[in-house]
Parts: sequence; structure tokens; C-alpha cells
Amino acid sequence: MSGESCLHQLQPQTGPVVSVSSVACPKTNTCTYRGVTSNKYVQLNVGGNLYYSTLQVLTRQDTLLRSMFSGKMEVLTDKKGWILIDRCGKHFGSILSYLRDGFVTLPKSRQGIMELLAEAKYYQIQGLIDLCQRALQDNEEKALCVIPVITSLKEEERLIQGCVRPAVKLLYNRGNNKYSYTSNSDDNLLKNIELFEKLSLSYSSRVLFIKDVIGDEICCWSFYGQRRKLAEVCCTSIVYATEKKQTKVEFPEARIYEETLNALLYETLPVPDNSLLEATRRRNNCCSHSEEEEAVELRERVRRIHIKRYSTYDDRPLGH
Repeated sequence: MSGESCLHQLQPQTGPVVSVSSVACPKTNTCTYRGVTSNKYVQLNVGGNLYYSTLQVLTRQDTLLRSMFSGKMEVLTDKKGWILIDRCGKHFGSILSYLRDGFVTLPKSRQGIMELLAEAKYYQIQGLIDLCQRALQDNEEKALCVIPVITSLKEEERLIQGCVRPAVKLLYNRGNNKYSYTSNSDDNLLKNIELFEKLSLSYSSRVLFIKDVIGDEICCWSFYGQRRKLAEVCCTSIVYATEKKQTKVEFPEARIYEETLNALLYETLPVPDNSLLEATRRRNNCCSHSEEEEAVELRERVRRIHIKRYSTYDDRPLGH
């Protein structure tokens, strides 16, 4: 039975139970709650989720529930004494908590707040509507992460030397090309940018992510730990096709995840030794893996390190 944490599960008095369902069930009766004592416990079945509450709580504010339980609305009852409300019951416990206490802890996710807001609008609870709308507005104004865009070499040096976290820099500048691009180059350039944004959203609290749009390369990743460069992954090369040069942009996803994993090893002191670094690299000649399979493996290893780190210190939500 849902809602146990905030509702007293007491045995209700015998009597009719009402429903606001728009479709009448075969075994229901029509009645109102006019004149019923306010301390009476009633049973509520909201979308299959079962709750107990008192009429005093349900009629405390000027809401749809007050209309239902003060005799203003004619409602239906079933034979077992359950009030059937044809709504999702996922957030009804929060609805009752707000009616009882005047405040409620909102869901952590934006989606959860939006779902609660929809229920608050249905039950016409203006205070809860305002609370949800303010929370959604605050979430919009708060940046998920801040990525600096460097404009000079001195600024890049200052950022890296002044940060104790590992750093990942993506240099991308399509205009640096002297030749025409191969057919897949534009798609691969976008994939590199999308991966950079995905990693920054997931690990911005642990890694400094930097964008570089002034360098000489077209697409190049750089990885830093303990204020020094660890590795560089250049994604461009020159190829020959029909007696002319072309620029090819690649998307080495597995290599990027591998170097990000290595950078995370520099998150805390002491600095990892060479044997530990080699253990993180997938260069085993005895095994043959495709680039895609290797990328999947490395994504999972980075995710496990992320989970292990945060499960040790706190319970903040994880990025995936």
C-alpha cells in the first residue's frame, strides 16, 4: 500500500465510498459527504494506489477535494468503501502532505516536479502550484555546468594551472581546414562535440572541461592531470582522393573514453604509477575488439569509477 510514510493507516468507519471517475463502475453508488464529521477517516484509491486520510485534511483548503468531500459534488461509491479517483497516484502522497502541513519536499528531478505540478493543477491547489512553478523557474536559471571558452594561450595556462581537478580540453575549429572535407567529416566533428558535452554534463563536478576555438587544429582532445598534459588525441588527418588532398575528421570514441578514464586517476593524490596507467589501457594483442566494443567497455568502466567515487562520499545523483 503506497503513501504509508505520511498517512495513518486506520480502519475507517463503515459507510459509502465516493469516486470522481468519469466512467461509472457497474457496482457503485452515488452519494455525497455532506454533514459527515471532519475527523472521519476515509479510504482513497487513486489510480490503484491506496491511501487513508481524514475529511479535515481533505477539506482544509479551497480545492477540488474540498468540493468532493463537502457535499458540493455528487460522487460514486463502490461496494468495498474505496473512494476511486481517476488520476495517477504516484504523487498523491505529496498532495496530502501539502494539505496537512502547508509544505512538502519536492521531487529531485525536473520531470518529477512537472508531474506534481500537473496533479496540483488538477486538484486546484494554488499554493502547491506556485511552489512547483518557482522550483522549475529556479532550475532553469541554474546552469548545469559552466564550460570556459579560452581566448588566449595565457588564459588556457591560467585555467589549467589554477585547477586541482583533472582537465579535458576540446579544440574544434572547422575553419582551420585548407582542403575539402571527406564525406563523413562533418558528422564526426559533431559527434566529438556531442561527446564532449555529454562528458561535461556527467563529470563537471570532478573534471574541468575547456573549449578551445582559437587553436591551429580542426578537432583535437587534450587531457590534463596534476596541472600537466597527460595525452592528446588528434581527430584529423590528410588523405588523398582522386589526385587531391582532403581533410578527414575521425571520431575515436574508445580512445577518448580511455584517456578520460586515465585523467580521472589523477583526481586525488598520490599520482598513479605507470603500471596502473597501463592497466587502464586496452592494448592487449591477444584480444581483438572493434572500436565500438572497446568504447562500450570504456564507457562502463568510467561509469563504475563515477559510481564508486560518489557512493563513498555522498548520495548525489549520478550522471549517465
